[in-house]
Order: sequence, then C-alpha cells, then structure tokens
Amino acid sequence: MGKPIMAKATAVWLVDNTTISFKQIADFCGLHELEVQGIADGDVAVGVKGFDPVANNQLTQEDIDAAEKSPTHKLTLKYNAAAVGEEKRRGPRYTPLSKRQDRPNSILWLVKFHPELTDAQISKLVGTTKPTIQSIRERTHWNINQMEPIDPVALGLCKQTELDAAVQKAAKKRESEGAAMTDDERRKLLSTEQSLDADVEPKMPTAISGLETFSLSGDDDDEKTKEKEYDADSFFNLPDNEDDDEKD
Repeated sequence: MGKPIMAKATAVWLVDNTTISFKQIADFCGLHELEVQGIADGDVAVGVKGFDPVANNQLTQEDIDAAEKSPTHKLTLKYNAAAVGEEKRRGPRYTPLSKRQDRPNSILWLVKFHPELTDAQISKLVGTTKPTIQSIRERTHWNINQMEPIDPVALGLCKQTELDAAVQKAAKKRESEGAAMTDDERRKLLSTEQSLDADVEPKMPTAISGLETFSLSGDDDDEKTKEKEYDADSFFNLPDNEDDDEKD
C-alpha cells in the first residue's frame, strides 16, 4: 500500500481529530507505532500542522468511522491518479544547503578513488550535474586548487550501501566489457563488507629483511673468517714492528 501525501502531517491530524489506535495510524502513514505515540505525547513533529486526509481526498469519513469502531480495521488510501508514479520520479539527489559546498570535494574523492564510476552514478550519489563532474575530471574547475578529496559517506551526502552498490555495478559492467584490471583496481571495486572479509595479502620481503635473513642463516665460522680478513690491525704490519723492537 502506498503512503499518503505528507504522511507525518496526516498522522498529526489523525491523532488530534480521531480515536484511531496508534498502530492503525502507523500502518496507514508508514510510521513506527512509537513515533505516532511520540506525536500524541508532543515529543515528535512539534510545530507540524495537521494535514486533513479527508479534505485532501486520501481517506473517507466512513473508513475513519469503521477504524474507530474496530481496532483491527485497516485504513485504505484512496486512489489518486495524480500520485501514480510519484515514487518513481527520477532526478538529482537533493542536497541540503549546508552540505552543498562540500559536494566538489566528494566528487573529487569519487573521481580519484573510483574512476570507474560513470558521471550518471556520481550525479545520483551526491546530487550534482554532469558538467561539474566533467570539469573536476579534467581539472578545469574554477576552485580545483583549493579542493581536497573527502569521502561522500563521511560528509553524509550518500550512504555506504549506496556507494557499494554503485561500485559493484561498475565492476560488473567493466568485467562484462572484458577490460583488464590490476590488483589495486580490483581492491577498489570491492564493497566494504568484502574488503573486511578479504584475506590479508602476503608481503614480499624487502631488501633489508633478505639481508637480515642471510646474515642470520650464515655459519659462525664464516663470520669469524670475514672479521679476520678485514681486521684493521693487519694494515699496520705489526709483526715487522715487533722484530725492530727485538733488534733494539
């Protein structure tokens, strides 16, 4: 069942003007029963003006009367031809004014760490336009020198699940196209859960660690021999000096 227009305001009106149970109102408005109880207690939707569902052609008075008489009666949303397809409307994501200044930084982060994402995917994630994304990709944005890449999830511009879904979709598309990917690119295309569950990759020994292994595995006699070969006293011909002292 669809939700009524201005669901929370409709719940406020039903709480103030009817004796319908909280559960019936919650089911009709798509809210939690505790949230409806909070509306009745004055803790939720403070200052929200009630929205009359009868006057706005969302409910009938007969349906409300039946719900008041029977706690098991479910309210039925009236068919509204104007509301058909409303939830399927597509467009850029709405971004609050306080966070719009951070959008270029999040776009720079997505372009840098997930270049496989298309402009349409980035636009859907952070709510921006394709020309802005293109200017950041080409580094022709007017403020590109002052921008810093920031994770859009940390900024609250999108959810981690939404970002993971977009990355996975880009990965499948790239695999279907047969494009070769490096290990680093495959790691970027993993979701957060997959990255956490992945095994730690073995690290190659460095040059220093290899030398340490070589020196530790060597024989003690060989080390003594090397020390003797490069003894500093051997450069001063000490035996000849002792012979001169005996002659004196």
